[in-house]
Amino acid sequence: MRSADLTLRLPPSMQMPVANVPAEPTFREEVLSWEIDPEAETIRFLSLVVGDHEGLAEIAADLEMVRRYDITRVDDDSFYGYVEMDLREADATFMGSFDVPGLVIVPPIVYTGRKTVHVTVLGEPDALSGVLEAFPEGVGVEVERVSDHQRKAETLAGRLTARQFEAMEVARSVGYYDVPRSGSLADVAAELECSESAASTLLRTVESELVDAALRR
Repeated sequence: MRSADLTLRLPPSMQMPVANVPAEPTFREEVLSWEIDPEAETIRFLSLVVGDHEGLAEIAADLEMVRRYDITRVDDDSFYGYVEMDLREADATFMGSFDVPGLVIVPPIVYTGRKTVHVTVLGEPDALSGVLEAFPEGVGVEVERVSDHQRKAETLAGRLTARQFEAMEVARSVGYYDVPRSGSLADVAAELECSESAASTLLRTVESELVDAALRR
């Protein structure tokens, strides 16, 4: 079984029809779960969103195609959004591209803006080849990675070893990530019972993994 990380560029016809918006209210959206109801011509989905919840709620209220929109705040910059909206032909076409026998989408589907989508798909080589051929004209496709699917679940912590996760927890607890910083690298090393050089290597590896995870690399 193989998996592939894809970056997709959507044409205007497949983007959310939002007009007269001075700035993107959403920086990142992770679509965690979704359901398409062809009979009711409805699509429902739950997303974790990083961005301006007030701006996005205002846009959702103005769109006739949105039937229901609920927000649950996580913190000042992120929230869960549940949406029920009309199933556009463009949405059905896009999601239908993944209806390849033997292919599975590995959640989340990540939107960075309205145009760019990052998705991981899983299947045998024929299924992976099939999805690349299934995308409609106008959708740009970049294959970022193809390999045996051996990675942990795409949570941030899931990319770290136990020792790396311990180092991150220790650094947070001693104030190393406070702004302004209240704990030093020496404090981290002392708690981990290792040299400052080893502690630095652990933390830089953690930071690299977390940045890559956030950017879907």
